[in-house]
Amino acid sequence: MKFQDASIDEINKIMQEAWDAFQQFKDTPLSVRAALMRAIAKGLDAAGDALIQTAMQETNLPEGRLRNERARTMFQLTSYADACEAGEWLEARIDTAVPEKGDPDLRKMQVAVGPVVVFGASNFPFAYSTAGGDTATALAAGCPVIVKGHPAHAGTSQIVADIISAAVAEAGLPKGVFAHVHGAGFETGKALVTHPYTRAVGFTGSYGGGKALFDWANQRKTPIPVFAEMGSINPVFLFPDKLKESAKELAAQLAGSITLGTGQFCTNPGLILGVEGPELELFIKELAAAIEKINPSTMLHPGIAKAYGEKRGKALAQADVETVAVAAAAPAENQGVPTIASASAAVFLKNPVLHQEVFGPYSLVIRCKNVQEMYEAALHLEGQLTASLMATDQELTQYTGLVGTIQEMCGRIILNGVPTGVRVALSMQHGGPFPATTDCRFTSVGADGIKRFVRPLSFQSWSEHLLPQALRNSNPLHIWRTVNNKVTKDAI
Repeated sequence: MKFQDASIDEINKIMQEAWDAFQQFKDTPLSVRAALMRAIAKGLDAAGDALIQTAMQETNLPEGRLRNERARTMFQLTSYADACEAGEWLEARIDTAVPEKGDPDLRKMQVAVGPVVVFGASNFPFAYSTAGGDTATALAAGCPVIVKGHPAHAGTSQIVADIISAAVAEAGLPKGVFAHVHGAGFETGKALVTHPYTRAVGFTGSYGGGKALFDWANQRKTPIPVFAEMGSINPVFLFPDKLKESAKELAAQLAGSITLGTGQFCTNPGLILGVEGPELELFIKELAAAIEKINPSTMLHPGIAKAYGEKRGKALAQADVETVAVAAAAPAENQGVPTIASASAAVFLKNPVLHQEVFGPYSLVIRCKNVQEMYEAALHLEGQLTASLMATDQELTQYTGLVGTIQEMCGRIILNGVPTGVRVALSMQHGGPFPATTDCRFTSVGADGIKRFVRPLSFQSWSEHLLPQALRNSNPLHIWRTVNNKVTKDAI
């Protein structure tokens, strides 16, 4: 499908409509926002096979994967709708007046920031795109959403956008609560980010793309937050005793994770660190054998396949980097070739190219002389979405310095498991220190993602009937609040 890029005049009109809609939408009851999100989920389901077939044609993803992803997206919408109504994210705080001390009545809650621009992700046409987590959490917060559809699956994005627009109209909400634009060039994105009515940005994609949005947002007369997930190599640390126990099992587990979805997940384990010895050699041998048996598969689109080929080639061409294993079957056009490489920790420490993400079915095994050298390598890693520790409980106690360093670099630390597979739950942290994301204090998965698109507002000495419902004495929303330092649902 061919779509025309939005013009500056069209963007200005859309942003004006979003700003006008914000004045009403920010005050809509939580139940109305939740109902809208549930209606969008139902619309995705009702779209049936036509939506799946379009996505298959545009992304090369298999039918089963896309059906599961649509189901995940529907779950996100409905679970975030439940969280929206529960109101915990409002963080209602009340400190009643103390006249004898001269202390005024103070009441604080989170309020919507304004129109949010969301950039669709290339690797998740549903869950991180038009009706994905950024859109859902922004709507829950009371923010209008403007989505720039990803050009690699523009048709899929348009179908989903039409579903959302229909749900907005059916709910009787202003048209500007949701808008969708196309734009293959950077000009469209820049116009959206720098528009004076834009109040926040959500993005999932490459470091280059996310950093450009971040820079534009901070160069504005009034800077705005950009919540960008920009990639990660998700290091896996193989501790000696655990490797001695389970070398073969760990190799099989990681081979599956490295090649899952042709390696096109932001949590793909692109770096594996272990201590030299027979156990590591056995692990590498088993991992190589498993990788050689996995057939190349078609990547999302030619651009990603081209980038993978170039970055893979650059990594393998570095001095003292050994190609350990390559899929035995010959690749077809736009297919990603499963690949394992290896290098010593000394080589890794002095070559920044080896620290860069190779987005695809690729991983680099780093051979460390001892745990101390593994610790030194960890100190030189940048911020990550995840880090995985393959270790015994005793090793976690023994190597507290290394474990502490790993905790500081990531948003999710995994014990004896792989990073692929991101559960949609309140306790999930999908975000990590820069450059994995632009703000490690927030998550893009789980209902806490709503907090990206709100700000605190304190009301001092307001009359009861003029306060937002969340802060009224009677607690008409029946939400949890902190009243005079006590968490309660009771009325005041």
